[in-house]
Amino acid sequence: MTSKTMIETKNLTKKFERKIALSSLSFSIKQGEMVALIGPSGAGKTTLLNNIAGLVTADSGELLIDDQPLSTYKKGKIFAKKVGVIRQQFDLIGSLAVIHNVLAGRLSDWGFFKSLLSLLIPQERELALRALDRVGLSEKVNEITSNLSGGEQQRVAMARLLVQKPEIILADEPVASLDPARADDVLAVLTKIVKEENQTLIASLHSVDYARKYFNRIISLKDGEIFFDLPTDQVTDSLLTELYQLKEQRIDDKTNPLPSFA
Repeated sequence: MTSKTMIETKNLTKKFERKIALSSLSFSIKQGEMVALIGPSGAGKTTLLNNIAGLVTADSGELLIDDQPLSTYKKGKIFAKKVGVIRQQFDLIGSLAVIHNVLAGRLSDWGFFKSLLSLLIPQERELALRALDRVGLSEKVNEITSNLSGGEQQRVAMARLLVQKPEIILADEPVASLDPARADDVLAVLTKIVKEENQTLIASLHSVDYARKYFNRIISLKDGEIFFDLPTDQVTDSLLTELYQLKEQRIDDKTNPLPSFA
């Protein structure tokens, strides 16, 4: 059976004052795909993810989530089941215990009083414990979140997504603040969960090595445009060199090409 299309953009364009952040982007992503979004700083990666998350509105073009225009989704329970976000900053409340941050993934399903009660007596505790067990943090359930390492806090954010259960996960530089060992560990856990849940993942990354290791498709952006959109095994070092080459280098260093990527 052919997988359904979860994200589709048609000529998506966004400007900030005089700068074109996104320029007529058109692509589609199917259910179960894991897509790395790469490109130089300022290429438009975060703007694109914020558009898909409904945090930024495009100036023109069309954005469909599960074949429905983004504008038809109301914020709340329905959209929370479609799209979940994980960021470099973790978006956790450090002063709360781990279990409360995990259960924040259920707030769109709960009413006001259940949400308030959960701060005193955690509701659906078993659900949170199962999520923490899957990310390897079951022993940290009652720990104050700010006491955890950066890698552990990102695992808490992943556990929160597990209880939210979105069909699409948007990861905006999820490992940028972590050292290489912890970054590798977090991406291994994240992509494993996405495969097990048959979710769709699109993650912006600075590291080409991580994109090649964990993702089956790479979309590159440059100056707000798609530079290439290819299966990972078709992304060559020469393409990557051209993607990250500066304009002034292209003009001044034609006789001294950049070294290839390792």
